[in-house]
Amino acid sequence: MRQLILPIGSYFNAPGMPEIFRLGQLRSDLVMRKWLLLSVIVLAVLGYLSFPKKVVTPWEGLPTEKQLPQDPAIRVYFNQSRAHQYRDYRGLLRYGDDLEAQIISELSHARLTVDMAIHQLNLPGIAKALIACQQRGVKVRVVLEHRYNQDFPTVAFPERLPRQEREEYQKWQRSVDQNGDGIVVVAELKRRDALWMLKDAGIAMIDDTAGGSKGSAIMHHKFIVIDGQQVVTGSTNFTTSDIHGDLDDPTTRGNVNHLIVLDSSEVAAAFSEEFAWLWGGQFSRAKPDRPPQQFWVGGSRVMVTFGPSASQQSSINLLIASLLERAQKSIDFALFNFSSPEIAFMLAHKAETGVQVRGALDPGFAYRPYSSSLDLWGLRRCSGFPGNRLMRLGVALIPKNDKLHHKFALIDENIVITGSHNWSTNADARNDENALVIENRIVAAHFYREFERIYRLTKHGPPKRKIETLPCPLS
Repeated sequence: MRQLILPIGSYFNAPGMPEIFRLGQLRSDLVMRKWLLLSVIVLAVLGYLSFPKKVVTPWEGLPTEKQLPQDPAIRVYFNQSRAHQYRDYRGLLRYGDDLEAQIISELSHARLTVDMAIHQLNLPGIAKALIACQQRGVKVRVVLEHRYNQDFPTVAFPERLPRQEREEYQKWQRSVDQNGDGIVVVAELKRRDALWMLKDAGIAMIDDTAGGSKGSAIMHHKFIVIDGQQVVTGSTNFTTSDIHGDLDDPTTRGNVNHLIVLDSSEVAAAFSEEFAWLWGGQFSRAKPDRPPQQFWVGGSRVMVTFGPSASQQSSINLLIASLLERAQKSIDFALFNFSSPEIAFMLAHKAETGVQVRGALDPGFAYRPYSSSLDLWGLRRCSGFPGNRLMRLGVALIPKNDKLHHKFALIDENIVITGSHNWSTNADARNDENALVIENRIVAAHFYREFERIYRLTKHGPPKRKIETLPCPLS
C-alpha cells in the first residue's frame, strides 16, 4: 500500500519497471513541469494586470518653479505652468494651473448675471457651475458656435454623419459613456454631457445661427462676463482637450493655453456690449464697426477691440501690426495660426532694424502653404518683403496630439497682446473675435516666463525637408 502513495515519477522509476516506461514518464514529467511553469507565469501576469496601480507621470515628484506675483486686478493662468501642479480629470498629476477649476471658482462668486460666449464647451464641471448659478437666482445666458452645438444624444445613425461630425460624435461618446458599454444612458448624460445638462436645466442658449443668421465663419469668442464687473477670457476653449488633455491619450497635457481674469466694470461693459450684439443675432460682419476702447484697470492701461471690423482700416491685424511697430528692443510671440501678411511684413521689418524677434508656432500650422512662417523663413518671396530670414522663428515641440493654442505677443517685456484672435486673414475678415492689449509689467512677466518655457522646446528655422517656392499670398 505504501507504494501506491509514492510520487508518480517514483512509481514509474521503481525497480523492475521496463526502461521504456521510465523514459516515457521522464518526458511526461518535463512536459508537466513546463505547463506548470507556464501556468504560474500566466497567473502572475494576470494578477499584475488586475492589481490597481498608481499612474505615474514623467513630471511627478519634480519641483515647481517659484510663483510669480499676480496683479490684483488682472490675473493670469497657464495650463502648462511649472509653478503649480494639479491632478486632472484622468487622475494624472501634472504641471499647470487648473484652468477649469479657476473658471468654476469665478462662477461661484456670481450673484446677478453670467453671460458666456464660448466657441466650444464640453466640461461638465463648468456646466454644473452654470446650473448652480441659475439655481441661486443668477441670470445665465450662453452663446455657442453652431458647429459644436450638436444634439448628439438624439442621433440614431451616427455612421451616416459626415466625417468631421462623425469624429466629433465618437469623441462625445467616449467622454460620456463612462462604463464603456457602447450605450449612453440618461444617468451618464446627467454626469458627463455638458450641453445636455445645460439644456435639461433650462439654461438660455443660442448659437450663431440664431435669428436667421447664416452663422459666423467661426464664433470664436472665449469669454465670460460676471455681474457686469469681471471678465474671464483668454485663448482657451472650455473643453477637456484645450485644458487638460485627451481622455484616451494620457501623453497629452491639453492644448497650450492661458486664461485671464480682469476685475473692471469698464472692461466688462465693453464685453457686455459685444455679447448683446451676439444675443441679438448679430454675428460676423452684421455688427457695426467698433473702434478699440482704452481703459485703466488698476494702474494698467488696457485696450479692448472686437472683430470682425466693418472696414479694413480698423482690423485687428492692422492694430497688431501698428503695436509691433512700436517695439524698441524685443518681440516674442506664441501662435496657433499665423497667416497675416501685414503682421509678417512688420515682424520682418523690425528684425531688420535690430529688434530681437522670436516666435514659436504650432507644428500643425507652421508648414501650411498659407502660413506666414514661409515668408519669414525666406521660402516665399513677395514684392517688397524684407529679404532676411527670421531664424529665431520655430515650431514648438509639444506632445503629438496637443496644439500650441496661444495667441499672444510680448513687446519690450512690457506690453501683452492676447485674446481669442489668431493672426490670420480669415479671423480678421470673418470671425467673431476679441483682442486685448495690456500694459503691465507684472502681467508681462507671466507671459515672458511662459514664452521662455515654450521657446526652450522650439525647433528653430525652416524645416529640413524641401518646400517648393510658393506664390505671394497677396498676389
